[in-house]
Amino acid sequence: MLCQSLQILSQILAILKQAESGVPIPELCREHGMGNSTFYNWRAKYGGMDASLMTRMKELEDENRRLKKMYAEERLKSEVIQEAMAKKW
Repeated sequence: MLCQSLQILSQILAILKQAESGVPIPELCREHGMGNSTFYNWRAKYGGMDASLMTRMKELEDENRRLKKMYAEERLKSEVIQEAMAKKW
């Protein structure tokens, strides 16, 4: 999974570098089969980053996703325990 996401991030970085070098954005979007809005979203999110920063950001997003899931599971356990305790008394 990480290898595939790194490959995708490197492709995004290459597309953004092409745009910086002067390739017209509509032509770039046609060439890569994507919409203009996708390009502008990528530029807003990844513009000015190098590969190491993009990789680090992706790692942090994955960790954040994992921690949110862990929190939700623990919160659910806590609610179940509270319900069980309320029924006992």
